[in-house]
Amino acid sequence: MSNSSDTVQADFDRIALLPEPAWDHNGHYHNFLLRQLHPGKRALDMGCGTGVFSRRLAERFESVLGLDLSPQMIQLARERSRTCPNLEFRVADVLAEALPDAHFDAIVSIATLHHLPLPEILPRLARALKPRGVLAVLDLFETTTLGELLTGAFAMPASALLGLLRNGRLKKSSAAARAAWEQHGQHERYLTIAQVRETCRELLPGARVRHHLFWRYSLIWTKPG
Repeated sequence: MSNSSDTVQADFDRIALLPEPAWDHNGHYHNFLLRQLHPGKRALDMGCGTGVFSRRLAERFESVLGLDLSPQMIQLARERSRTCPNLEFRVADVLAEALPDAHFDAIVSIATLHHLPLPEILPRLARALKPRGVLAVLDLFETTTLGELLTGAFAMPASALLGLLRNGRLKKSSAAARAAWEQHGQHERYLTIAQVRETCRELLPGARVRHHLFWRYSLIWTKPG
């Protein structure tokens, strides 16, 4: 579901100033997302943040475009990607950005889609993909079923253990980070996995929507050739 773009921008300008952990729930699935993609010419990272995944894409694609609403995120992405000449970053609202038709071999969205109206953004992304191009999404969802609740209960100790092993601490983050994310969380609205699947049945036939451990789902769709 969509949030005010000004509010989202302000939240992520604030979050951009926080130290990045070595491990988090989104980063846990970066390798999974990469396995869904074939090397190609052009890739789009929608909601690229500080460019962590964009830099992974730059190892597989001839050129990568990262878009983000937050100027602070884009500034950091550029600073941290100076050794990646095939990477370009832009401050942009993806709903307003002119995406060329049949242009990208891959489009990736990590924890961004829930900020956008799904029936509006999915057709835009589908048009921007080349035939046989891949859309790979990782996002959060609203927990509603017993299976999702049980998975979430199991994920809590697993998250704490991995946080300790990878980040060297049991606490997820500092007080400043918790305050920033709690502020952002007040504006968050998530779809259920059932709603995502229903929308995909209408707009992206053949899309695979999968429930993952750390309160995430993936959406993988290959554009017909």
